[in-house]
Amino acid sequence: MDANIIFKYFDGLTDAQRDLFVRLEALYQDWNQKINVVSRKDIDELYLRHVLHSLGIAKIQRFNEGAEVLDVGTGGGFPGIPLAILYPEVQFTLVDAIGKKIKVVQDVVKGLQLDNVTALHSRVEDIDGQFDFIISRAVAAMPTFVHWTKGKIKKDSAHERINGILYLKGGDLTEELKQYKSAQIFDLNEYFDEDFFETKKVVYLPRKYQKR
Repeated sequence: MDANIIFKYFDGLTDAQRDLFVRLEALYQDWNQKINVVSRKDIDELYLRHVLHSLGIAKIQRFNEGAEVLDVGTGGGFPGIPLAILYPEVQFTLVDAIGKKIKVVQDVVKGLQLDNVTALHSRVEDIDGQFDFIISRAVAAMPTFVHWTKGKIKKDSAHERINGILYLKGGDLTEELKQYKSAQIFDLNEYFDEDFFETKKVVYLPRKYQKR
């Protein structure tokens, strides 16, 4: 599966953006031969399972020019790198506690010349500053994630939606989210046709969430 699956759902891309999405694959293929950035079976479906999945956040939330977004536990750069290509006027900070993964992210960012991405080898608790939105892809249960990111979300919102967490998750989230009355769940199969998205969701938790 190639980058055309991205263009199928995001048809307003510039030639430069399309070129960056095409170039992604070779960079990850090269790194995956050195260290296992993504699983062996997933590398052949990079665009479906990683790139398009990451861009599911963009179907839920458009980021304004000048926004600041923190990607926690970015791993090989997901969801941060695909979103940084989609939103060149938004600043993305990608954080992971595993050094070899951040090395890959830094190399991919350099290879694509993405000047709106900063990649840091750090625990999120040690990151300074605040952000409009915090994004991630299933690195921990929501209560743990909320604890990790406490105090990292800006108070003043510049978007229509209140600042908060946008979290890519799958499966039944009833138990995990039962204490968060204001959490909203968006099913990605409403936006993407592929079977892979049947159980995939974006969870939005506003900064001033209400507990049940």
